[in-house]
Amino acid sequence: MKPVCLVIGAGAGIGGNVARCFAAAGYHAVLCRRSDADGLQRLVTQIQADGGEASGFLLNAVEPESIEARVAAVESEIGPIDVAVYNLGAQIGDRSLQDTSYRAFEMGWRLATFGLFRLASAVCPRMAERGQGTLLVTSATAAMRGNAGQHSHAAAMGGRRMLCQTLNAEFAPLGIHVAHIIIDGAVDAPDTLGKMLGPERFQALREQRGMEHDGLILPEQVAETYLHVARQHRSAWSHEIDIRSFSDRPWWNN
Repeated sequence: MKPVCLVIGAGAGIGGNVARCFAAAGYHAVLCRRSDADGLQRLVTQIQADGGEASGFLLNAVEPESIEARVAAVESEIGPIDVAVYNLGAQIGDRSLQDTSYRAFEMGWRLATFGLFRLASAVCPRMAERGQGTLLVTSATAAMRGNAGQHSHAAAMGGRRMLCQTLNAEFAPLGIHVAHIIIDGAVDAPDTLGKMLGPERFQALREQRGMEHDGLILPEQVAETYLHVARQHRSAWSHEIDIRSFSDRPWWNN
């Protein structure tokens, strides 16, 4: 039986590429995303065409018991989850305080913090019983620095970072590796940055900064880092790392 890598937030950017990378490394990749069943199936088909094993499921992470039920189903029907990846974004856009409704603020928290808490509650005790496991958490610059217009995002991602630290404090001694991975820059991904900018602006940005310029973070290269972190020896675990293009200034210098 192959080890299982569960990816929550498996779009065409980081999540989908992480699933493909782990499948190529011998894992059964379980891809979960909120919508676009056709896009999900294309990712699964691509992995299988490359010789990997993959399954895909639609999952609305804010629905009660959705994450918990999926973890239980994967464990019983596919196999023990060796690596869980929480890759859900929580960006609601650039909004002033007055334009940030209670509902929007709470949604950021539900996606960034509460969803991760629910995944950890479902998967970490199972991993602890087995004495091993990895939880990789995609995060953002907002976890480190709060900017104007980012009240929901910064509060939610800051909570995500602190939750990773408390999970490490409890579960690292039990053999569970929790890594908070800060994506400190723009990612060359059509279903995140591409949707925010629109196709024309996204393509113009790619031509100006991305492609041969390497000024946008390439999701397939991010996936290699995730695989490396999951394979680290426990005597030298990374608990927090940041990723950015060589041409970007780091969050602490902006």
